Amino acid sequence: MNKDILFVKPNKLQFVIDSKTKISDAKFIILPIPYEYTTSYGKGTAKGPKEIIKASSQLELWDEELKYDLYKLGIFTAEDFKYTKNEKEFFSNIEDYVNFIINNYTAFPVFIGGEHSITQGLLPPFQKKYKNLSVLHFDAHADLRTEYEGSKHSHASALYPASARSRIVQIGIRSVGSEEKQFINRGNVKTFLMHENLDFKALKKKVIENLTENVYLTIDVDGFDPSVMPATGTPQPGGFGWYEALEIFKEVIYRKNVVGTDVVEVSPVKGSNITEFNASKLIYRIIGYVSQKRKYI
Repeated sequence: MNKDILFVKPNKLQFVIDSKTKISDAKFIILPIPYEYTTSYGKGTAKGPKEIIKASSQLELWDEELKYDLYKLGIFTAEDFKYTKNEKEFFSNIEDYVNFIINNYTAFPVFIGGEHSITQGLLPPFQKKYKNLSVLHFDAHADLRTEYEGSKHSHASALYPASARSRIVQIGIRSVGSEEKQFINRGNVKTFLMHENLDFKALKKKVIENLTENVYLTIDVDGFDPSVMPATGTPQPGGFGWYEALEIFKEVIYRKNVVGTDVVEVSPVKGSNITEFNASKLIYRIIGYVSQKRKYI
């Protein structure tokens, strides 16, 4: 592995306006991973991280729900993770990168994709570090195919490898392929199909009951309804509303030990800033919830 991959430099484009925080002092680290290789419908996820970070400059720095200027906590934005189109090399390198980050810095990591396949590389270091880790998977799709279009690292297989080792709790799911239906609600996978779980208060309770103490949160923006996050490669009707999703994320963060998160599958559309802005606000709000749980504010 190239040693330069482990050298985390500050990004010239910062999340919000925090350009002075050193990584050693940061409470949060933003890690852009503009990887796109297996997208099968709409393209453009490689542009997602840059546009999300760019859109964050338009956020009000005082969070109206949490009533705090969250940027003051210290947010470090790393350079884009560099990669080649060699799948095997990429996933080996990304695991080494994440392992380095979570074992050398105390900052809470927020990974911004890129396509959802990056989660295959993000999770193993967390699984190794945190005993009995579970994953809250927010998505329109089950992402449990063993492979798709010839790739085991497909965005459609994003959660399959982790399901062999960790508890996976899926919410927002409203698209399941015939070849992956055998994996939902089997083994380590608990799937809450969207149409069967429209009582969100009850769903929130079920989610908490099915997660372990240590949780990794992976958020595909197509888990939201397209009215909230329209610019994504494989949209599906009938997803979560903004406040419905936030209530579940907040409950999980407050009740469990969330150790990291990724936000993926933003595919910017020329002439519209809705999705990248909303993804920025989502990240900022998650930073706030984690800050309250950890008593930073």
